[in-house]
Amino acid sequence: MAGGGGNIESGEPDFQIAPMIDVLLVMLIFFMTITSAQVLRVDKNIQLPVAPNAQKKDTGRSEAIINVRWDEAAKKGGFTFQDRPYDVVSEFVPDLRAVRDAAVSLGADGKALGFRVVIRADRDVPALYVAQAMRAAAEAGVADISFSTANR
Repeated sequence: MAGGGGNIESGEPDFQIAPMIDVLLVMLIFFMTITSAQVLRVDKNIQLPVAPNAQKKDTGRSEAIINVRWDEAAKKGGFTFQDRPYDVVSEFVPDLRAVRDAAVSLGADGKALGFRVVIRADRDVPALYVAQAMRAAAEAGVADISFSTANR
């Protein structure tokens, strides 16, 4: 009778590497997809302000990104959230609240794991627009807000 998967005399199963490679490739594809989705939410046209003493980003929490653009020709600011442009922050507050609710989960101690909003504002945008983005985060129930800067 043929039995697969091991040496019958020693009773030890053979180590099969093919299933481990399959799992590794699936995990690699998963992490590449997640990383790509997060990178797409970053607006490359925004020139970040320079902060030489900026700290590296903590990647252990869920986050949402609000891009604050400045149109120099029109002298007007605009917002981008979840790859959609908005003129007024109140338009994307329900979407931000839904993202927060979907991302917030309970840890082992019963406390909510961290969720934050990252504001990526153009260096030329007036502070009024940054304050509006902060207010939108507060209205969505997010108290943890970070600002994205460049360190060069």
